[in-house]
Amino acid sequence: MNKKTDIAALFDLDGVIIDSENTYSEIWDRIEKRFPTGIEDFPRVIKGTTLEHILSTYFNDPTVRPQVEKMLLEEENEMVYNYCPGADKFLDTLKKHGIPMALVTSSNSKKMAHLRKCLPQLESIFDFIVVGEMVSKSKPDPEGYLLASSRLGVDAGRCVVFEDSLQGVKAGKAAGALVVGVVGTLSAETLRPYSDILVDNLTEINIEDLMKTLVL
Repeated sequence: MNKKTDIAALFDLDGVIIDSENTYSEIWDRIEKRFPTGIEDFPRVIKGTTLEHILSTYFNDPTVRPQVEKMLLEEENEMVYNYCPGADKFLDTLKKHGIPMALVTSSNSKKMAHLRKCLPQLESIFDFIVVGEMVSKSKPDPEGYLLASSRLGVDAGRCVVFEDSLQGVKAGKAAGALVVGVVGTLSAETLRPYSDILVDNLTEINIEDLMKTLVL
């Protein structure tokens, strides 16, 4: 842990670290067309929430839910994960600065196991990882971020949260963290009310300036 500054960085996964949001939108669009929910722009509505929340809220019919889970798993097993622009270098720089980091994702353990095969080095970068099964309340509830900050031993108010979804930036703000909204999945106008900083990707962030902001 960074004893000198006592700050930490907390990251969402999809759309912030890995370039997967467009693929997931296409997957959920196909699922929703096969098992209609009647929800307009369904992929956007569910962004940032846990699979359990999605299934229990929109596909809780005992004849439908297993089919949705099976279809999603088959689609995920075919996915190839790549870093978002500059994400790998940004994480490496934070590591060199000695800043503790946590991943706070709504993804479940099955997806994370597949991700580990694609990007085996990713998991070792983080000091703690929160997955969907570890929280009882999905984003926009701050539970995941509060859990991460607690396990890192850093007050949430001295953490910076990196998020691309509306549910995510709301969760970061509710946790009391400094929130960096990563534009792309959603527009700047959508993220702005719950973000302290807006960027198109992590290459735009000056780490030294960010550290100064957090230690003020």
